[in-house]
Amino acid sequence: MPENVTNAPKLPNRGVPLWAQILIWMGLLGLLGVLALALMRSGQGVIKIGDTVKDFTLVSFSDDLHPDGESISLSDLGGRVVVINFWASWCKPCEQEGPDMEAAWRLYQPGGEVLFLGVDYVDTEPEARSYLAKFDITYPNGPDMGTRISQAFNRNMGVPETYFIDRHGKLRYIQIGPFQSVAEIQANVDPLLAEK
Repeated sequence: MPENVTNAPKLPNRGVPLWAQILIWMGLLGLLGVLALALMRSGQGVIKIGDTVKDFTLVSFSDDLHPDGESISLSDLGGRVVVINFWASWCKPCEQEGPDMEAAWRLYQPGGEVLFLGVDYVDTEPEARSYLAKFDITYPNGPDMGTRISQAFNRNMGVPETYFIDRHGKLRYIQIGPFQSVAEIQANVDPLLAEK
């Protein structure tokens, strides 16, 4: 004989209300949209060939003339061709191009129309100074504090990377990886010097 079972009272269905589900889905879609936009922007890069380079300031390593380092702003270099070289002491390809960068700098330095800037990327000061001494590098160099300069160029390829900026502040050429000779560097600087 079947036992008499009392049915427990049914609890009301307490699912998420429709309005809350809509809000959750809208929030998720909004987040996906923001992520997609960020990915598209990072793929395009902050700066491209032909763009005007945003101003930045490099504070060079201290020396006898500048005990606190020298502040060099791109905006103060108008009228010159600027060669910006990102490097690091731990970078073997940087060692390959270091002597050529210095030799090219010494060719252009007397004319005063070209300035080389070295931006030391994710490095320590003692190792960076040792690198500069090893290759007798005399053009201004300084650390990329907080990687702010790298971020302005949307760098993500590593080091070395070199950017050539014309007299009007426009980015004209990017070299990913080391240069193989002084002539290769000159081939990028000379046409910019010829422009007025």
